[in-house]
Amino acid sequence: MSRSLRRGALAATAVVFSIASLAACGAGQDAQTLQIKPDNAAATKGDIEVQNALVITQGQKGEKGPAVVSATVFNNGTKAQTLDGITLPGGKGKVALKPAEGSGKVTVPALGYVVIGGKGNASAVIEDGAATVRNGEVQKVLFQLSSTGGIELEAFVVPATGAFAPFGPTAAPAPAASPSGTPSGTPSGSPSAGATGAAASATPSGSATGTPSGSPSHSAGH
Repeated sequence: MSRSLRRGALAATAVVFSIASLAACGAGQDAQTLQIKPDNAAATKGDIEVQNALVITQGQKGEKGPAVVSATVFNNGTKAQTLDGITLPGGKGKVALKPAEGSGKVTVPALGYVVIGGKGNASAVIEDGAATVRNGEVQKVLFQLSSTGGIELEAFVVPATGAFAPFGPTAAPAPAASPSGTPSGTPSGSPSAGATGAAASATPSGSATGTPSGSPSHSAGH
């Protein structure tokens, strides 16, 4: 297995244009002729080549939420393989891998490729990205293929800004607005209906009026 990681100011930008030029999934074409040699993380093992690998975080500094793995996986063999998982070695974070449509595993077609990241493509979401990876670092990423096995490489960690924005994670969901609506209805309606009417009119007027007026007049006659 061969690995390459060439660092430089143009490395992160060049990958976006090579990713964007590819469709969500290619089949029936010569995958070798489609490959664009990237100036960033790439690794090859057997028939499988992983290119354009990046870890993309939230766009705003300090913003909490998931991160994603973005890459293009080529299959130069004559047999389709499935991408069974993507992991960050060292027990860092859980990566949820989903195909572009439906459920199940991501398929890398024979003599074809699959793009991970971006609208309409397969996705690999690092659920707690803010606590797992940091911008500017180089993160190890392991791609697990059904026949080829594991392919490990080191990917740049970049924020979802500028040209990377279309391939980045969605923003963290806003907190639910439950506390503001709960307390307002209970205190205002309860005391006025039960306590006020009963105490003011029913008990004192009926009890005190009947007893004193009837008892003294009976005694005076004797």
